[in-house]
Amino acid sequence: MAASWNLQDDISVDDPEIYSLIQKEKDRQRKGLEMIASENFASKSVLQALGSCLNNKYSEGQPGQRYYGGNEIIDQVERLCQKRALEAFNLKPEEWGVNVQPLSGCPANFAVYTGLVEPHGRIMGLYLPDGGHLSHGFMTPQKKVSATSVYFESFPYKLDPKTGLINYDELEANSKLFLPKLIIAGVSCYSRHLDYKRFRQIADDVGAYLMADMAHVSGLVASDLAPNPFQYCDIVTTTTHKTLRGPRSGMIFFRRGVRREQKNGTKEMYELEKKINEAVFPGLQGGPHNHQIAAVAVALKQVASPEFKEYQKLVISNAKTMCQFLLDKGYHVVSGGTDNHLVLVDLRNKNLDGARGERILEDVGIAVNKNTCPGDKSALKPSGLRLGTPPLSSRNLKNEDFIKVMEFFDEAIILAQEANKDCGPLLKDFKAKLETPEFKAKIQDLKQRVENFAIAFPMPGYDDW
Repeated sequence: MAASWNLQDDISVDDPEIYSLIQKEKDRQRKGLEMIASENFASKSVLQALGSCLNNKYSEGQPGQRYYGGNEIIDQVERLCQKRALEAFNLKPEEWGVNVQPLSGCPANFAVYTGLVEPHGRIMGLYLPDGGHLSHGFMTPQKKVSATSVYFESFPYKLDPKTGLINYDELEANSKLFLPKLIIAGVSCYSRHLDYKRFRQIADDVGAYLMADMAHVSGLVASDLAPNPFQYCDIVTTTTHKTLRGPRSGMIFFRRGVRREQKNGTKEMYELEKKINEAVFPGLQGGPHNHQIAAVAVALKQVASPEFKEYQKLVISNAKTMCQFLLDKGYHVVSGGTDNHLVLVDLRNKNLDGARGERILEDVGIAVNKNTCPGDKSALKPSGLRLGTPPLSSRNLKNEDFIKVMEFFDEAIILAQEANKDCGPLLKDFKAKLETPEFKAKIQDLKQRVENFAIAFPMPGYDDW
């Protein structure tokens, strides 16, 4: 009997419902202003690799050592991706290796802990409410929120609440008491450069590995516009979809060669490669996603272009423009400025919280995310908003365009302040206020102006979706 459906059907024919939703999401992205710091718009060529026949192949194991046949081409794809990954960060293959199989950043980090720290081993990462990431460990008195804290013993370091900067002295003192096996130099919402040299000194004092999670700034690092973690770290992990502007994936870089030389001349060699590779597979994953790896390779080739560095310069310039606008308007910016692609705005001096700010901005077509600020008691009620420039910079918005974007932002926050007056304490009370005819009309007016502005800028990716 013939198949009841055609393998060659276009998605618009085979599944018009999903096709319609994809079109609607593309329309939302085109008409809106994406300002989430961890997002970006991938190029058409990256998306083509993601949607290729490479999706069809299983390839468990390392290139040349697969558990399935038929991987002669897949091996070439993965090796090319590895080669481009090292080249993108000017690394010598005799000094660094890379695993490009992690499905994303969290699996990459967890593979490092699994291979090197082992169950109930000790790690230190930046405190989540102070700008750290869940995969660096987070727990409350009631619950171990992150699986990192479930399977490993995590102890956070924090910011100085007065400066909004990492308190390296406190980290150093606590590390000598906690004696971690691994220290993580990485952030999720921190607008300043990291002092990898200081991290290295702290790690050496307690005999710990130093791992950088450069997920947010990998594009800046590749363009020599941010401090280089490879100069000081033993392991470097990253996602590939933020400033690197690739697909949703992850990579783990690990040192090779001599780790340190003893006083008697004995050389202690790095033994990271086998442990990390085996933690990725068979430890935590099955077959890698070959279409992702190919798309990462495409993105890494783009890193080598002069245009990519100009883009990264624009990302930073736009962030500084955005930050200065906020400061001039009386907003409180955590740490007082930015060195990279993001700004953390504390709304407490505007008598608002992050949830209310995020909600009204979403209503007018501006996508941001609520975020904790130093001093917050609960991650469930954050005081701030995290704003990033990579997506809109990919749409070729310049400094003067970002001033207009921030005028829309400020108008929305003022509207939120108006709605919050005489409003109940719960978020649902605020949402109900926004649904009243008076505020619905104001929101719709601002949303229309946002859309009229946004559609003037090009969208990377497929034109027809």
